Amino acid sequence: MTGLPEPTVPRLRTGVRLTSDPVRGELALLPERVVVLNDTAAAVLAHCDGASTLGRIVERLAEEYEGVSVEDVSELLLRLAEHRVVDLDG
Repeated sequence: MTGLPEPTVPRLRTGVRLTSDPVRGELALLPERVVVLNDTAAAVLAHCDGASTLGRIVERLAEEYEGVSVEDVSELLLRLAEHRVVDLDG
């Protein structure tokens, strides 16, 4: 899978909300369905504010977690875009 070009600016798609459920964990609520997020996806999406570039998101994540790579975050964002959770502007 190819990576995203810099400066890609990911943002939640219109109508998508992030929430927490005590039973299912972190969720992305879409108009037509619910996506259960793992901890990694939830951490990445928390930084998708529509203003931060891919590079800035990776920098912020690297402050919190070890082993964060642009390639991994890029691949995750591409998968989330396929599931219509994020838009990738760039």
